[in-house]
Amino acid sequence: MDFEPSEAQLAVQATAHAFAEKRAAPAAREGDRLARFPEGLVRELGELGLLAALVPERYGGSEVGPVAYALSVMELAAADCSLAITMAVTNMVAETIHRFGTEEQRRRCLPLLASGEWLAGSFGLSEPHSGSDAGAMTTRAEKHGETWVLNGAKQWITSGDQAGVIIVWAKTDPHLRTKGITAFLVEAGTPGLGVGRHEEKLGIRASSTVSLSFEDCVLSESAVLGRVGQGFAIAMSALEGGRIGIASQATGTIRAALDASVRYARERKAFGRPIADFQAIAFALADMRTAHDASRLLALRAAALKEAGRPFGREASMAKLFASEAAQTAVSKAVQIHGGYGYIDEFPVERFFRDARAQTIYEGTSEVQRLVIARDLLGARARPPP
Repeated sequence: MDFEPSEAQLAVQATAHAFAEKRAAPAAREGDRLARFPEGLVRELGELGLLAALVPERYGGSEVGPVAYALSVMELAAADCSLAITMAVTNMVAETIHRFGTEEQRRRCLPLLASGEWLAGSFGLSEPHSGSDAGAMTTRAEKHGETWVLNGAKQWITSGDQAGVIIVWAKTDPHLRTKGITAFLVEAGTPGLGVGRHEEKLGIRASSTVSLSFEDCVLSESAVLGRVGQGFAIAMSALEGGRIGIASQATGTIRAALDASVRYARERKAFGRPIADFQAIAFALADMRTAHDASRLLALRAAALKEAGRPFGREASMAKLFASEAAQTAVSKAVQIHGGYGYIDEFPVERFFRDARAQTIYEGTSEVQRLVIARDLLGARARPPP
């Protein structure tokens, strides 16, 4: 496969790079300190066409494709992971509505998400006692005549307090387990929708994370996304694409840690020499560069497969697993190279260290990715490598 981006894809990357460097990076430190959602920057992302990158232009999207989207996430994550995850989740929601929604749902939601008029979209799958095991969710939706009544709670919802629309998964037939789950579109301000407190997180602090509650939340039949009982399949399909976004985010984090470490190693002197001259430091930088390039290639392979309309779930899991785990090592090396300065917020590597930790957890933990890969590898219909 050819992993060299086209001129059009590189142009999208260049747009994202310029925005990340001039707008996102200068605001990242303060946004992290104050745990402040970057409303203005999100609206600018909408103006640049980066909030609905996989949605057709007729619905307000930029339709740049998965490869250009992955490159954009890498650029943004290298500047600010909080902004990158806000963008990534909104894109995932927009793409899911486009793929599974009715024409009415597309025309209602997608232009508002794409433009940034709705600051974000949210993915309401996880619950206080069910994360990876989606079949164990307890949120219920019961049919009452021509309406659905939603009751339950969701946890760890990115941008849940900022979202114009939330895709919420609920059991509509508990006896069928995963086949009895349905997805619903719940707009902000719907009676019965409650937003909990902001979680005080280790990292990615400028991305809001909240709990949501639903108390006799009445939804019309038009709120059903896809078919009744199709919700689990919709969620798994969306997460496959979302894992490309997290792999790209982790790749951007590695690059940011590497760039900061190279600068510091050239400037910092010990025993009369730049610390870059010492083999221990040089080898650490070499490992970080290798991890970056491998992560980038894995992410772009998955994105290219998706763009070609070929199966990509295994490759997305591999990219997400490798890149997120590699980022943990890279940011740790970056802190070590910086020594004491790596432990204070005067230098950005301590933020990279905190932000990277979530990447092995959300959109499916590393353990879940290994399970997905192993099942594909050992299954009766295992695919050959692309």
